[in-house]
Amino acid sequence: MEPVVIALDFETADNGADSACALGMARVRGGEVEDVFYRLIRPPRRRIWYTHIHGITWNMVRDCPGFAELWPECAAFLRGADYLAAHNAPFDRRILLGCCAAAGVDAPAAPFLCTVRGARKGLRLPRNRLSDVCAHLGIALDHHNAASDALAAARIYVYLRAHGLPLEAMRIE
Repeated sequence: MEPVVIALDFETADNGADSACALGMARVRGGEVEDVFYRLIRPPRRRIWYTHIHGITWNMVRDCPGFAELWPECAAFLRGADYLAAHNAPFDRRILLGCCAAAGVDAPAAPFLCTVRGARKGLRLPRNRLSDVCAHLGIALDHHNAASDALAAARIYVYLRAHGLPLEAMRIE
């Protein structure tokens, strides 16, 4: 039986591990994406360094909940996950752990799977950036929109599993 996997993607305001300004998540159950979650997050500092990448400005997030306020909704979506997955999972794990620590909440205990790692082993493309893998697999992508990136990671995970890649080939420590 396939595990429940939540693919997630953060967009960040600055280099701080607590600087999430958007979160997208996609739940995979039984090899199918069954639900998607997207929220803008007010980061702890007003200066947003990466607007040129993701398009998020302070005016867009200043009235949004901070991570601590949003956590109960996030935790409810994450409930029941056997694994968390992301494209370049070490980055998203660092942000999740940093935001949880800053908010004073326990981070999910589920282990992480990395779809970059899986793509390297299962697809053997010249480049394994999210846009490259999506183009190869025909997955629609609005890159640096956290919901689209999370949904893309979920679809990459589903593809890799359907083509026989074992979970351990994607697992990171």
